[in-house]
Amino acid sequence: MAKEDNYDFDIISLYKELGIRREVLDFGREVEVGLAKRFAAIDNVAEYNQLKVIHAMQKNQVSEGCFHYASGYGYNDVGRDTLEEVYASVFHTESALVRPQITCGTHALALALGANLRPGDELLSPVGKPYDTLEEVIGIRPSKGSLAEYGVSYSQVELLSDGTFDFDGIRKAIGGNTKMVTIQRSKGYQTRPSFSVGQIGELIHFVKNIRPDIICMVDNCYGEFVETIEPSDVGADLVVGSLIKNPGGGLAPIGGYIAGRKDLIEACGFRLTSPGLGKEVGASLGVMQSFYQGLFLAPTVTAGALKGAIFAANIYEKLGFAVVPNGSESRHDIIQAVTFGKPEGVIAFCKGIQAAAPVDSFVTPIPWAMPGYDSDVIMAAGAFVQGSSIELSADGPIKPPYAVYFQGGLTWHHGRLGILMSLEHLVREGVVVL
Repeated sequence: MAKEDNYDFDIISLYKELGIRREVLDFGREVEVGLAKRFAAIDNVAEYNQLKVIHAMQKNQVSEGCFHYASGYGYNDVGRDTLEEVYASVFHTESALVRPQITCGTHALALALGANLRPGDELLSPVGKPYDTLEEVIGIRPSKGSLAEYGVSYSQVELLSDGTFDFDGIRKAIGGNTKMVTIQRSKGYQTRPSFSVGQIGELIHFVKNIRPDIICMVDNCYGEFVETIEPSDVGADLVVGSLIKNPGGGLAPIGGYIAGRKDLIEACGFRLTSPGLGKEVGASLGVMQSFYQGLFLAPTVTAGALKGAIFAANIYEKLGFAVVPNGSESRHDIIQAVTFGKPEGVIAFCKGIQAAAPVDSFVTPIPWAMPGYDSDVIMAAGAFVQGSSIELSADGPIKPPYAVYFQGGLTWHHGRLGILMSLEHLVREGVVVL
């Protein structure tokens, strides 16, 4: 038998060697054949974004010299300065700060907040609770060095029951001290919908009509290159993200970016280094080629992650689990939430993702008290870059409603393997019966 059900026999054998039973493989194939049109649409978006990135690199005359090693103070680091111009071109902003000294997405957000808020100012979230690690930055949960310790107040407006904005509540919440509005694009550890760029633009327009001077910042993590436009194209003053998510393309070993208004980015530079020094210092330390090449690959890598997320949504929706977004909804980030309703489901899913990894596949993930979170969290990520969530990964807090959050996959084929392996482990644990 050379071929069977559109699978080459050798591929079936290799899946079996990897530990995936034929019933799981067939179930996945049945789901996959119905996704061809959606996958083609994702490829079209990736093509547009690929051209956009190439155009930005050509416009700013990226050269081989941009990849040279720079150390010390980093004065006249051509690679660093040119990359920031490229990011500003990609996001259509006046300026950008893109640095390996920004350690993660939370750090980038904290930097943007601390640079542009002062004692007596108020920060408003019109989209409900922010991501868990931002709670200590703001001071919702007390922490050393929080904005609350520096006299910055905070308020939030909950989303309506259907996950849309409470415009009446937002209007009432905006006061004389409201200096900045923070909008989290992705769902974080919640089961609410993620927001489209169009929805974010509508919210920004609403806020600016009330108070044009309010700074609108968007946490863009997991959303870059999912659509053909970014929040900065619809009025965001600042867009913020991590380079070990979408825009790093799986190659950036560390880093974060902030793109936006020139004066706000200048303030971020002074906050990152020192007053009087700002963006002029901060050597790139040999990571520039990875940053450039990662950005170049980012549209295609993001497309692969999106296909994996849609595949996961359709797999688990067909099995009767609540998924956000559902299997047919439009996508605005690469995160897929699946609610199992019990911790065993979350843990088995993460075991499967870990078992599909190219690195540390033999490791068994377990829940632990991870810094910055208010409950035990389980994380599965056998990644080339530690914590890189553009690589195949899954995580979730061990608390009701016991939802797992899946994201990443540098290639669609790896994403498919991860989802099939997650299903295999759920079958083994008795959480799912095919």
